[in-house]
Order: sequence, then C-alpha cells, then structure tokens
Amino acid sequence: MTTPLLSLQGLTKAYPGVVANDTVSFDIGQGEVHALLGENGAGKSTLVKMIYGLVKPDSGTMVLNGQPFAPAEPRAARADGIAMVFQHFSLFDALNVAENIALGMENPPKMGDLAARIREVSETYGLPLDPYRTVGDLSAGERQRVEIIRCLLQDPKLLIMDEPTSVLTPQEVDILFETLQKLRSEGTSILYISHKLEEIRTLCDHATILRLGKNVGECIPTETSARDMAEMMVGSTLQTPERSGRDFGEIALDISGLSVPSPTEFGTALRNLHLTVRRGEVLGVGGVAGNGQDELLGVLSGEITTAPDAVKMNGQPIGKLGPTARRKLGLLSAPEERLGHAAAPNMSLTENALLTGSVREGLESNGFLKWGETQSFAERIIEAFDVRTPGPDNAARSLSGGNLQKFVIGREVLQNPDVLVVNQPTWGVDAAAAASIRQAILDLAAKGTAVVCISQDLDELMEISDSFAALNEGRLSAPRETTGLTVDEIGLMMGGAHGMEVAHV
Repeated sequence: MTTPLLSLQGLTKAYPGVVANDTVSFDIGQGEVHALLGENGAGKSTLVKMIYGLVKPDSGTMVLNGQPFAPAEPRAARADGIAMVFQHFSLFDALNVAENIALGMENPPKMGDLAARIREVSETYGLPLDPYRTVGDLSAGERQRVEIIRCLLQDPKLLIMDEPTSVLTPQEVDILFETLQKLRSEGTSILYISHKLEEIRTLCDHATILRLGKNVGECIPTETSARDMAEMMVGSTLQTPERSGRDFGEIALDISGLSVPSPTEFGTALRNLHLTVRRGEVLGVGGVAGNGQDELLGVLSGEITTAPDAVKMNGQPIGKLGPTARRKLGLLSAPEERLGHAAAPNMSLTENALLTGSVREGLESNGFLKWGETQSFAERIIEAFDVRTPGPDNAARSLSGGNLQKFVIGREVLQNPDVLVVNQPTWGVDAAAAASIRQAILDLAAKGTAVVCISQDLDELMEISDSFAALNEGRLSAPRETTGLTVDEIGLMMGGAHGMEVAHV
C-alpha cells in the first residue's frame, strides 16, 4: 500500500444549529481522481474549505504526504501544493488573462514571461488560451481555462474542482476530461465534486459519499450505477421525474423579431429573436454561459423593457411592463444568480419570500405587511421543497447553494404562474433535489403553465422539454421537437451550428 497523498482523520466542523462535518475520514491516493459526493448541505463545501485553508476544523487532523497539514489560510495551502478551481469564477472582466492570473500569484514574474508561460502550459494541457485577451470577451469555457491554468502554474499535488462542467458544452467537457486524465498520468491527485454522476463514473477512481455531514460510504464509480450512487447520497430510493401526456393550449408567450442591446459592456445583445410557448409546453433553451441567457431572462421577466408589442402574454403587449406588473399578470421568473439577484443575501428567508410573493400571495394590504402570512408562505416553500435550514428566520446567505436554489425555485412554483421563466433551475443541486425540481416544473406544465427553461444541463433539457432551441451569441435557433434530438446535435447547436436549424414541427 502506498502512502496516500492526503489523509483526513475525524474532521469535524459545527456552526450554530448544524454540524457541517461530523468526524469525516478518508484518504486521497497519489495520482487518483477521487469524487466527493453528497446532497446539498451534506458538508462537501465545508470539507474542501478546510483542506484549502478557508475554514479551521473544530477537531480532527489532516496529513499531507506523511506530514501534519493544517493550513491557516489558502496561501499556506497553495504553498503546500493544494490548488482549487471554485464553482464561481473569481475573475475581473476588464483585465486580460495574464493580469488575472498574476493577481493570484504571490510573486508574479514580468508580464511577458508570464504570458509565455501561460501559452506553454495551456498548449501542453490542451487548453489553448491567449494571455492578452480581455476576460470579459471570453466564453464560460474559456474563463474556466483561466482558472485551471492559474492552478496548473502552481504545479499542484492536489487539484480540487467544484462542479467544473456546469457551464461547458459536451465538446468542452471532453477537452477538460482529457486534461484531467493527463494530470492524473503525471501523478497529480484530483478531488472532484459534481452532481453529474455519469461524469463521475467516466472519470473517477474512487468516490466518498457524505450525508448530513457524515461519511456514509465509499464506492468505485465504474462498478456502481449512477442511480445507486444517488441513492447512497440521499439514503432512499430515487424518484425519477414522470412526464404525463398533455395537450398544449393557446399561445401564452410570444416574441417576434426582438433585438435588444446588452445593458452591460460585457453582456450579449439579443438579435432578432422569435419564440412562442403554448400553455402546457416546456420550451428548453440551451446555450453555453454568456450567450445571452441573462438578457433573455431579463427581457421576459421585465427587468429589461422593450417596445410594447415585442413581448406578448396571452395576446396582451407587455414589453413596457416591469417585473411587478408582469407578476401580477402571472409571469414569474427565477434568475440564475442566486445570491444578489434571486435572493437578497442578508435578508431572512421570510423577507425573501415577500420580495417576489407579495403580489400573488397577497402578503401586504394598504401598505402594511402581513407578516404572519409571509412567514407561513416561507415555511410552505421550505417544507414543499425540502430546504435544509433551521427555519425561515435564517438569512439567505446561510444556506448552501443548492438549498437556496430549492428555495428560489419553490418560491415561484408555489405561486402557480401562468408563465414561468427559469434560468439554470437545478444548477448546483444534488440528484434527488434536481429530480424534485424537474418534477415540479412538469407538474406546473401539466396544469397548463407555459414554461421557458434556460439551462446548460443538456440531460435536464432532454428530460423535461417538449421543444428545444439553442442560444448562441444572442441568436436563438428555430425550436425543434426534443424527441429524436441527440446530445451531440444539441451541443453543436449550442456552439453556433446554425445550419442545423429547422422549422418547428
């Protein structure tokens, strides 16, 4: 038996009202790709933060290469060979690639030398990157390359990756996996966090499963089905979303010839968009991040206003109406960015329930808030969508990303919208929660709600969508019926293969 690269022994970390990690122990081998799996709130993020020096454990020890390891801060972890690519990129749009990478280095070399090193490393690992390109002009996949190259320049012994494929096309995922397999062959260990279990089966050598902060088991992914891993994570049988047969009704949402400039310098303008969604229909919109998803949601939600006739709901022009007026008519939305857009971080869950539910749930009267009803609404969301939190008085920022996502989606679904627009509805949530959210969307459609689901998860779009359109550089392809579409075809459409557009049947 070789000495493991990193050994975790009895790591425990508690916060008020919750034990995030409870005596967690496991080893990561030399040159091993080790998956860390668990539901939202299972303790994965806290655990990797302890490894990376962002959080100090209450008890337990770590051993790195046979030596005691207790980083006081990320700088110390990096000095010992630990690198981490976070789920949320930490890049400055106005700076170029080399400047962004230099900001993360203790003693950066001269910019010309650094640029040459970036080119060398990026080409070696199959991640071509121009060091002088402005980050704001990069695709999501290219931005992830910046984060990875920044880590590889440290020559890490252990690379931690948190949901690394959530913003990539299938073709970009293949490139990433080739890079990770090359790193593994060179002896680099990788701790890989993902809710995409088929990816885990393809890439990882071993998996550790956390549930409610405890290590509840390990498995070899190649010998374990995705369903079995998911059921180990949740401790119960996984329910698969069921799509009931339904007939579509009249057109509920109609956009024709819409062009809108981007409201921000690094955004994407929408160009000559056409789409119709009927009652009971789920239209899936796929695309790599940064191709106009936020702008599309803004146009539909009312955050970006247009000419009155550019957007119609049930035949009524609503282009000039803002979000509150559209909510009153029954058009509800849930944006991709949870903290700061979909939810106010420092407000309680009750207050966040009020922010979008006040009109349809009748949570205010003559300027006065109905606090009891508002709290009851928040409690209904928490119960119906299994939001793991001590209670509705907790701040939104106290929830794990996946649990906050469940709250945000549940808040809109429980208001029974006539039209629902969601961007990345299951981003960062575990398999069981994703299945629950997708089922809730399908149940809404079965009741006659028209749904626009914007997502980068192709499996999700194939599972719940009746028709599919690809968004690329602000242009929307002609919708196609989902039946018969392959993931490869969708990936090409997302990459801009507009020659594949066909009329909606």
